[in-house]
Amino acid sequence: MRVLVAGATGAMGKELLPRLVEAGHEVFAMVRSDAGKARAAQLGAVPVIADALDRAQVEAAVREAAPEVIVNQLTAIGHIDTRHFARSFAATDRLRIEGTDNLLAAARTHGVRRFVAQSNGAFTYGRTGGPVKSEEDPLDPAPVAPMAAMIAAVGHLEKAVLGAGWIEGIVLRYGAFYGPGTSMAPGSAQLEMIRKRKFPVVGDGGGVWSFVHVADAAEATVAAVERGRRGVYNIVDDDPAPVAEWLPELAAMLGAKKPMRVPRFVGRLAAGQAGVVLMTELRGASNAKAKRELGWRPAHPTWREGLRPTA
Repeated sequence: MRVLVAGATGAMGKELLPRLVEAGHEVFAMVRSDAGKARAAQLGAVPVIADALDRAQVEAAVREAAPEVIVNQLTAIGHIDTRHFARSFAATDRLRIEGTDNLLAAARTHGVRRFVAQSNGAFTYGRTGGPVKSEEDPLDPAPVAPMAAMIAAVGHLEKAVLGAGWIEGIVLRYGAFYGPGTSMAPGSAQLEMIRKRKFPVVGDGGGVWSFVHVADAAEATVAAVERGRRGVYNIVDDDPAPVAEWLPELAAMLGAKKPMRVPRFVGRLAAGQAGVVLMTELRGASNAKAKRELGWRPAHPTWREGLRPTA
């Protein structure tokens, strides 16, 4: 199939483009610059230049690529400062709203039949009920203020993709990435904070995280391109775990002392309201549907094994 990937040169794109090429697809990469054009070509894709926030440029790129499938991996997430959570996600929020709308409009004009979009299943589920959520569970209906814009942008993307009756819309709710190019790559600032005991357990550490190796997420995306059906899929590993469990274990892998524990009010001063939510109230996700319907199995079924080489 002819596949156009938007957001093609980030951590996910670097894993996804070669896999799509290896699977026999004719792959096009939507990039913004000559540097991105060179990177996309190195990864085996045909580059097309467009700014995702410019509707005319996006329409021209889709017209040039003439894809059967568009994969939306548009993000601009760098270092996440939980004290300024909304600011950290502002550029990505805009891409998830305007970029998605522009891609969908161009897809409709040019008869694209399938649209696969990156969503977030790591930080977005409602914070009530059981510790592990399925795709049927809602996004957080009452997020704390610093997280509201991010969750609203995710909600906009999902509603736009799933509500477009003229195309087969597929939403992939990825877990927290680790692996090459991510915030939990070898030598990353986040791992160094854990190594230096600057990443404490806040409160009871009861927030449940679902991780996924970026390579496994790329494999799941290829499966969605080839055989996904309209709807939502959680793309996470088999082992959702509370912060009080995974953080000390990761510290041990790094050869560090156990992380400090601080009460919620201290955590709020240091990491902000969003940081406390991530540490104490987060809900994990189940990958049962993705396994069942996509035939996908993560090569790193648990972060306990997958993070060890990274650490």
